[in-house]
Amino acid sequence: MLGATLSRWTMSYFAAALVCLVAGLILTASGFGYPSTAIEAPESLVVIHLFAIGWLGLLFAGSLLQFVPVLVSRPLEMPHLSLPVLLLTITGLGLLLAGFLGLAGILPLWSWVLPLGGAVLALAFAGLLWMVTRTLATARPMPLPAKFVALGCAALVGVAASGLLLTLPLSGLTANQYLVGLLLEAAPSHAYLGLVGWMTITAIGVSYRLLTMFLLSPERPRMTSRAVGWLMAVGLAMVAFGTVLAGAGTSPTATIYVATAFGGIAVLIYGLDVHLIFRERKRKSAEMNVLASLAAVAMLIACFALFGASTMSDLPIDLARPAAYLFVFGWLTGLGLGQLYKIVAFMTWLECYGPVLGRAAVPRVQELVNERRSSTWFLLYFGATVAATVALIADTPAMFRWLALAQLAAVCALAFEFTQARRLAIVPQAVRLPKGAIHPRLFLPSFKGSSQ
Repeated sequence: MLGATLSRWTMSYFAAALVCLVAGLILTASGFGYPSTAIEAPESLVVIHLFAIGWLGLLFAGSLLQFVPVLVSRPLEMPHLSLPVLLLTITGLGLLLAGFLGLAGILPLWSWVLPLGGAVLALAFAGLLWMVTRTLATARPMPLPAKFVALGCAALVGVAASGLLLTLPLSGLTANQYLVGLLLEAAPSHAYLGLVGWMTITAIGVSYRLLTMFLLSPERPRMTSRAVGWLMAVGLAMVAFGTVLAGAGTSPTATIYVATAFGGIAVLIYGLDVHLIFRERKRKSAEMNVLASLAAVAMLIACFALFGASTMSDLPIDLARPAAYLFVFGWLTGLGLGQLYKIVAFMTWLECYGPVLGRAAVPRVQELVNERRSSTWFLLYFGATVAATVALIADTPAMFRWLALAQLAAVCALAFEFTQARRLAIVPQAVRLPKGAIHPRLFLPSFKGSSQ
C-alpha cells in the first residue's frame, strides 16, 4: 500500500461499531430478543439491527472509506462527508431502536420515530454511496475487486429503500395494501440484500485485494473470480425483483431459494480462489488476520450447506435461522474481527511512524500486536460461535445464552488488543516513539496533511 493515505474518521467508525457489537451481545446473553422471543418480535428487531447496522454497517462503511481508494489507487472523493455520515448513521440507528422499543412497550411509542430513523439512515447511506461511487468512477479501467464493491453499493440502495418503506406500515402510519404486503413478505429479501448483497459481495471483493496483499500472492484476474461476481449479480437481481413483487402479495421465497443456490455456487468458487491465493503465497507464515479470515470463509461455506440442507430435507428442525446466525457471526463478524486485527495495527503504524520513515528506527507492524495472546481470543470466539449455532439447532436457549457470553468475552478481549495497538503498549520502548512520530489518539483523528 505504497502512498496510501488514511481516512480520518475510519477509526471512529470502528470504535462505534465495536460498541454496538458489545451492546448486542450483552442483550443476547441476557435473554433479550431471539431466540428467547420470536424472530419477528420488536425485541429481536432491536438486537438484529444493532448487529446489522450498528456493528456490521459501521464496520463496512469505515472500511470502505479506507480501502476503496486503495482498490482504485485514487484519493477518496468528498472525504468531508465522512463525519456527517457517521453521525447520521448513529442518529438513525438510535431512532430506529427507539421505535422498536416503543413497539415492545419498553419506551413510549411515537409512530413517527421509525420512519424518521429510516429516513435518516437512508440519508447516511446516500452520503456513503456518494463518496464511494464517485471514487470508483475515477478508476479507468475499474479493477475486479472494485467491481464487487460497486455491485455491493447497488444492493445497499435496495436495502435503504426497502428498509425505509418497511418502517411505514410497521409504525402504523399507513395501511397501504402494497406496503402492508411488503412488510408481510419482504423482510427476508431485505435481510438478503443487506447481508448477502451489500456486505458479502463487498467483503468478497475487498478480500481478493487484501489477501493477495497480506500474503504476497500474485494478483491477477481469474475467470473464477469473474464467475463469482456474475453469479452473485444474478442472485441479487432475482431477490430485488422478488422484493418488488412482494408488495403485491407474491411471496419472494422461491426467488430467495434460487438466489441462495446461485450464491452457494459462487461461495464454493470463492473458496477455491481463496485456496489458490493461499497456496501461491510468497509469505509462508500466515498472520493471525489471515488465519481468522480463512476460518470465516470456511464458516461461510458451512452456512450455505446448512441453508441448503434446510430447504432440501424433511428434517423436523429449523436449520435456516442457525445458518443465518453462523452467517452473521461466523462469516461476517469473524472476517470483520480478523481484518480489524490487521487494519487497526496497520493504520496505527502508518499514522504514527509514517512521518519518520527513513529518518528513524521504527517497529514492524507485527510488533504493535501480540499474536500469541490474541490467538486464544480468536479460538474462543470461533469455538463459541460454532457451539452457539449447534445450540440453536438443538433448541437450547439457556446454553445459547452462555455461549453468547463466551462470544462477548472474546470480543471484549479482542477490543482490548485493538486498544493496546492504538496505545503502542506492546511496542518495544527503544522504538516506541522516535522524534517526529505522532502518538495516535484512541479513536479520534490526530493526523493532518495527506490524510483524507
